[in-house]
Amino acid sequence: MLGLFKTLWRPDREEDPAKTLIARAANIIQVGEFQLMQLAYFAWHGQNMPDSICDQVFRDYMMDGRMPHWARHYARALITEHDEGRIDTGDLDYHRYDHDYVTHVPKGARQFTLVTVFLAFVLVSGLLISSLATGEVTSVLPPFFEIEELSPTPSQEFGGGQAGDG
Repeated sequence: MLGLFKTLWRPDREEDPAKTLIARAANIIQVGEFQLMQLAYFAWHGQNMPDSICDQVFRDYMMDGRMPHWARHYARALITEHDEGRIDTGDLDYHRYDHDYVTHVPKGARQFTLVTVFLAFVLVSGLLISSLATGEVTSVLPPFFEIEELSPTPSQEFGGGQAGDG
């Protein structure tokens, strides 16, 4: 029981070398440890692991730290292939038990990207059109008076006002 708490506290420091082997191989192909055992069983026996064996293998591995010889063999082979650079971690054969493993961009991500690009285009276009539509302004902050609006008219230049200004 103490070993379980040590592993939970520091999962990177596994004391059992066989468990370390399985964990390293599982990390290489980016699957869980038990899924690695399912793959190992399939590679060794040529069929999916039956449910009756599944429970026993899981219990032996998780509680007692024991694993079948075919799982150790598969893990060593994966690590060797990885060290030699002959392994493709995205290979669908390694993810045959991942029902939610996705190798393409989901439709939602594509839609989000398209909408984001569209909105950016609309905003930039609006800013460009508004800057072209205005004349020369006196300041960046409100009130936005154009220089033509602030130029004095000829009647205002010489102090003259409108008729009837007394």
